Amino acid sequence: MKAIFSLVLLCFGLSAFAQQDSLILLKPAQVFDGESLHSNWVVLVKGKQIEAVGAMTFKLPAHTKIIELPGTTLLPGFIEGHSHLFLHPYNEVSWNDQVLKESRAERTARAVKHAEATLMAGFTTVRDLGTEGAGFDDVGLKQALEKGIISGPRMIIATKAIVAKGSYGPNYKNADLDLPQGAAEVAGTAEMAKEVYLQISKGADLIKLYADYRWGLDGKPAPTFSIEEIATASAIAKSSGRPTVAHASTKEGMRRAILGGISTIEHGDNGDEEIFKLMKEKGVALCPTLAASDATLQYDGWKKGIDPEPDRIKNKKKSFELALRTGVTILMGGDVGVFAHGTNAREMELMVAYGMKPIDVLRSATSVNAKAFGYDEKIGSLRKGLMADIIAVQGDPSIDIKKTKEVVFVMKDGKIYKSDLK
Repeated sequence: MKAIFSLVLLCFGLSAFAQQDSLILLKPAQVFDGESLHSNWVVLVKGKQIEAVGAMTFKLPAHTKIIELPGTTLLPGFIEGHSHLFLHPYNEVSWNDQVLKESRAERTARAVKHAEATLMAGFTTVRDLGTEGAGFDDVGLKQALEKGIISGPRMIIATKAIVAKGSYGPNYKNADLDLPQGAAEVAGTAEMAKEVYLQISKGADLIKLYADYRWGLDGKPAPTFSIEEIATASAIAKSSGRPTVAHASTKEGMRRAILGGISTIEHGDNGDEEIFKLMKEKGVALCPTLAASDATLQYDGWKKGIDPEPDRIKNKKKSFELALRTGVTILMGGDVGVFAHGTNAREMELMVAYGMKPIDVLRSATSVNAKAFGYDEKIGSLRKGLMADIIAVQGDPSIDIKKTKEVVFVMKDGKIYKSDLK
């Protein structure tokens, strides 16, 4: 993985460096390349890509811009694994009212601001898992970002999530109301197939299903789709090169999703040893979304650090620790939108608090997420040829994960968006 700068100079010569792409040399205290920490390393950026990474053993051309980053750790841009840019915290406006009462124009305007806050927090990529009633507006948001009209992370989008008819919301328990829904409703394999084809045609990068939801008797969580229905979606998506992911919190919902061919489980609250072993066997990753549970319980009145931990938190800790012990691939994704965009690092802090080593959390937020999402040849690591998505934080986040909130430098596609060096 180490690149020798002297060889780069020999191969390309000074004339190559004098071409149209600008050269930027980043000199931090240390570099986390997506796997390991390295002292006395630098990163050379040429245009939109990383030109070289490693120990500096050469003299640079005079026109190279050198950015000193003393006291910092340089990392690949963080990848948010579970985001909803079209939502904002539920203690501001309830989910129901966001879906029903906020106009699409307002929600898109909010999403633009959310995207900017996300990038400034060091998250250069987000996997956005559903617009929650805002139709296919994430397609337009992604295009605006790619065209440089607005600033924000690169987006991996699901467009509308897919739910079983009658299982989702808004739902006010009034049979006379026929309300707009926060996701695409289907019933049966034929409708499932039709919706997957539609979402692909509209620009979805992946397909998201709700494998269970709170539609059981007395509002209890229960599975929504059969294995056959999930497999139908997965097969169509896979044939186009797209993964399928599943919201699942019940054991049976998780089991059906895994056997139906999905690539990641979102939430996984009630996974047990049997389920996590099945996930590991099938190569299915877990995105635990710890911060969403932590936030919603505080909205409901839990005084964290003062009141006893609610059963939901105890259960979340137990399932997360079990997934770690079983060896399931753990992704970094907090379900941000439930809580404020730009505070994404809240999830990383909880991952450490619940038993994960800081260095492994850094891997989850970079190289592990990139590989799980199928983007590891573009982003997620600092190595030659990848996109120059690079951030710097104060101090050493491999020792103190809270340092991930102290982002002082943000570069995406070789362009500097933030440089708050003291």
